[in-house]
Amino acid sequence: MVQYQPQAPIHETFAALADPTRIAFLERLGRADATITELADRAGISLSGARKHVRVLEDVGLVSTRKQGRARVCTLGPRRLEREAAWLEGYRRTLEERFDHLAKLLDRLKEES
Repeated sequence: MVQYQPQAPIHETFAALADPTRIAFLERLGRADATITELADRAGISLSGARKHVRVLEDVGLVSTRKQGRARVCTLGPRRLEREAAWLEGYRRTLEERFDHLAKLLDRLKEES
């Protein structure tokens, strides 16, 4: 049975993605699952630091973990970034419209002078 998990607010997802270490973790997990120890070693940070980063990613649904023996294995989580991508696309369109308007205004000012 699939359980409903509410999505984290969009600002929490962006906050989770704002850290380069967490981005590196997601890139690494995009290639293959990894233990928290492997992620920590690769990033050159402490095990407790890596756990904190993984927890932030877990809280927004981008990473999931499971116990395997004595290790905690991380995988990409069930969430994708469709909602965030849609928000960014809308923002991009708004900026493009404003830049187009500015370009037309500048052209008109050039013609007038």
